[in-house]
Formats: sequence, structure tokens, C-alpha cells
Amino acid sequence: MRVCILITCLLLPGFALAHASEQGFVLLLPTDVYIAAGVASVALTVLLLALMPARWVRGIFTSWPVLPRIGLPLHHVTSCVAALVLAALVWLGVEGPRDPLTNALPLFVWTVWWVGLVSLQGLIGNHWRWTNPWTGPAALLARLTGMRAVWRYPRRLGYVPGIAIFLGFAVLLLADPAPADPARLAMFTGGYWYATLLGVVLFGPRWLIRAEALTILMRSYARMGLLGRRGKNLSIGLPGWKVMARPHVAPGLAVFILILLGTGCFDGLNETFWWLGVLGINPLEFPGRSAVVRQTILGLIAANAALIAAYGLCIWLGLRIARAQIGFGAAFCLFAPSILPIALGYHVAHYLTSFLVDGQYALKAISDPLARGADLLGLGQFYVTTGFFNTQATVRTIWLSQAGAVVIGHVIAILLAHALALHALATARRAALSQAPLAIFMVLYTCFGLWLLASPRGL
Repeated sequence: MRVCILITCLLLPGFALAHASEQGFVLLLPTDVYIAAGVASVALTVLLLALMPARWVRGIFTSWPVLPRIGLPLHHVTSCVAALVLAALVWLGVEGPRDPLTNALPLFVWTVWWVGLVSLQGLIGNHWRWTNPWTGPAALLARLTGMRAVWRYPRRLGYVPGIAIFLGFAVLLLADPAPADPARLAMFTGGYWYATLLGVVLFGPRWLIRAEALTILMRSYARMGLLGRRGKNLSIGLPGWKVMARPHVAPGLAVFILILLGTGCFDGLNETFWWLGVLGINPLEFPGRSAVVRQTILGLIAANAALIAAYGLCIWLGLRIARAQIGFGAAFCLFAPSILPIALGYHVAHYLTSFLVDGQYALKAISDPLARGADLLGLGQFYVTTGFFNTQATVRTIWLSQAGAVVIGHVIAILLAHALALHALATARRAALSQAPLAIFMVLYTCFGLWLLASPRGL
């Protein structure tokens, strides 16, 4: 019966835009076996690291030059192009079709950008330097007017505005009754672009680095990309090598990184039958998002607070066990970037199924932005298909790809945390002891993440 309900939801994708679905199909697979194998892989990584020589661990995050850097300052030009594309999308949100599955704005925001471009930022490298829609217009405005920043960004604020804005973005994504409504999304998107540009005019580029949530998110995930700039070269290395190059982060950025993971996991948790049961809602008779706005916001805050507390406890216990000289605050900030591979892995896994479906709608919307029969991309008679959810073989491939993203993210996180511990502590023994509580936490979180993927959805 549950599978039938979820198949019905698949046939009505407008209600699930920008959210993963089809988890009911994995009930046909031996997910308990796959979860056990994934957790065992992460646990085995912990054991191997305890025996591995320190120089081997450090060598894992070596980078190699690929190409000399090109010195052409074109990023402001591409940024202006990105701003023009965004303006066109906002216009389509107001004047285009009302259906979120044919209007290009919600498909671009929730599918192309939030799923595709964020994942690409973490997997490949920092494309945000070229696609950020504010740096170019701000530079052009400064050149035309001769204006400089009016005020200096207050140091005491740190990343607090960025954290608050990201939580607001999460509330829009998870709790707003209609986050994909084109007109509402156009209002939010256009207003946020103008507000951010005003912040850059008043406080200079530091506003983007400290207070603009999307830039903070992208810069954080850029630390995980395979490609990156090092010296005069474009270099490549295992995800995390850029973290080792610059291991320390500010306290506010450390909290922001943890909130990335907490928000992503709650995005999956709040759709499960278990969560709806906690709220006292029959998952087969879900009353709609508007009925659980308050509960969703409180759950989001509680999930992030619990994660930060659990992470902090693991760091504190590790320092006590290893009798390390490093302070708690410094260790909290040092090891926070090791959470990024987990957050990125779950982001990729959670949204893979929706990207496979909504990505097709995005192609159609780009080809026919006004829904008037145009065919700009030459797609011809292109029909959106969900046939890959209809056979066990393809569902197994999709789910194993999701599970693989989660497991690989945790394995890289454990390697990175151990390498950071070796960087900060005097001996390999102390490094291993300091990581014991955090490693246990990551093994348990692997089980939790895979359980989320396999759990049936009630939304």
C-alpha cells in the first residue's frame, strides 16, 4: 500500500518539486544488507587509519599541478552575464507560465542551482568565482560611480548574518507552503539580489564573504573540489586537499558548516513516516505543508542544535582522551571542515532522484521558456520520462549511487579529520585517540544517513 501511495506521488511531481522522492521503491531492495556494508566500510576505514603510518595519511591529500593559471580577469564579465540571466529568470517568474514544472525560474533555482551547481561546486571546483551574480555588477557600479564602501563590515558580527540568512533560506525550502510558486519565488529572488548588492555597496566585498549565505555556502563547498588554485597553477587532488592547505576556519564558519549538514539531513528526515509519526500525522493522509510550518521550523532548529552539540561533545571527549594541548575552541574550528564531505555526499544522494526527473523539466523550460511551443534547444518531441523508476535493476543502480555518495563522503571525512589531527597534535597516537569519539560519531551518522535514504516518504 505504501509503495502504491508513493508511486501516485511520483505521478504528481508538482507537489514534490525540489525534493527527493521514490524512496518507497527501495523497499523492494535488501537495503539492510547495503546499509550494513556501508557502515562496515566506514568502520574499516577507522581501523586502517589507526594502523596507517602518519606520512601515508598526509600524502593522501597531496595536490598535483595540472595547468598554469590563466591571468585573464574575466570573472567580472561572466558575473554580469550571470546577473542578466538571473534577471531574465525573475522576469519569467512574473510573466511566464504559472506551472512550476514549466516555468524556468523555480526549475533553475531548485534543480539547476540548488542541486546541480551546488553539487558541481563541491565535486569539481570553484565555479562560483565565475557565476556569482553580484561581484561583476558591484565592480561595474563602483567603476561607473567611483563609489567605495560606505562602512567597514563590523568584525564582531562575523558570520552571524550569513548563518541567519541561510536558516531563512532553509525555512523557505522546507517550511514555506509554496516554495516553487513562480511569482513568490521571483519576489524572493529579485529582492534578495538587490538587498545583497546594497550590502556590497555599503560594506564592500567582505559582505559577500561574511554575510551573504549563498557565497559562504559555495566557498565552503569549494574546499572539497578536485580542482583548485595553488600558487601559479591549477592543481588537482583528493577532495579535501584544499582544506589541508588552509586548515583553520573562523568559529562562525565552523558553525555554518555544521548547519549545512544539519539542514540537509533534516530535509530528508522531515519527509519520513517516522517524523510524521512524531507529529501525530498519518503519513498516508498528509494535510499539506501549511499544516506543519511551525513544527518544521522548530524541527530544523532542534536538528541543527543537536548536531552542533553532538559534534562539540565528540571534540571535547577526544581532547580529554588524548590529553591534547590544543584548546576546545581551536579544535572545534580545526575539525569542522571534515564535516563538509558528509554534507556534500548527503546533498548529492538526497537530491539525485529529483534531479533525474526535474532536470528533464528544466531542459524543456529552457527550450521553451514562455511555454508557447518554441524549441530553442532543438529537443523536438521531448517527453519527460520516469521509466528508470519502473525496474528493479535501475532502481538498484540509483540507490547504490546514493548510498555510495554517502559512504564515500564519510570515508573522506574520516581521512580528512585524521590528517587534520596529525597536523595539529604532536604524535600519531594522540591524533588517533583524539579522533576516536568523532570517528564513532561518523560511523553512526553513516547508518543514519543510509537509513534516511531507505525510509519511505510521507510527503
